[in-house]
Amino acid sequence: MPYMIETFDKPGHHDLRLQSRDVHLAYLDAHAHLLIACGAKLVDDGESATGGLYLLDVESRDEAQNFIEADPFHQAELFERVDICRWRKAYVDGKNLL
Repeated sequence: MPYMIETFDKPGHHDLRLQSRDVHLAYLDAHAHLLIACGAKLVDDGESATGGLYLLDVESRDEAQNFIEADPFHQAELFERVDICRWRKAYVDGKNLL
């Protein structure tokens, strides 16, 4: 069952995001089988990230929580807030899945 995880970076922590980025991407690569999609939320300049969005295929909220807590961004204390909720696949890649 899919879960959506939305993260919100602490203000002024852009350098920490950049310092942790490579190990974060390696973590995502190692767990790609769980990812429906994920990516950074960007400000209008298209350069600076303010957090992220993960669509994750796991069986429980606990698994989603464990996934994000093991993320190097989380372990580096980049996030000010993390929201987790169940997500319904309605349209994916232009296809109606309802």
